[in-house]
Amino acid sequence: MVASAGFTFWNFLVDVFVVFMFVLWLWLLVVVFSDLFRRKDISGGGKVLWLILLIVLPYLGIFLYLLTQGRSMEGRREEDATAARDHLRQVVGFSVADELEKLGKLKASGAITADEYTKLRAKLV
Repeated sequence: MVASAGFTFWNFLVDVFVVFMFVLWLWLLVVVFSDLFRRKDISGGGKVLWLILLIVLPYLGIFLYLLTQGRSMEGRREEDATAARDHLRQVVGFSVADELEKLGKLKASGAITADEYTKLRAKLV
């Protein structure tokens, strides 16, 4: 008869590591797909080639994409965030000058103290 090792602590650690690596790979895949689909500087054919590489050789595809496009990914993400923030400010009507004017009115009416005004103004500027 062959004795089974059963469930050991090392088996548990290996299982946890494998699950962690799978979640990490899945997260990287989502990041790469989202960056790839939002890109405007690459043609549809280029996107298809990247998708084929990511589907056929998923680990190698992700590593190659990160190595070749990693620096520009951050720039695109910052541009998207800036554009979204500017669009929201335009729609909502938020501007620092408007908020400072509101703070001045609140201070003049006595709704906030001079210390509160200073703290809030520092946050805006």
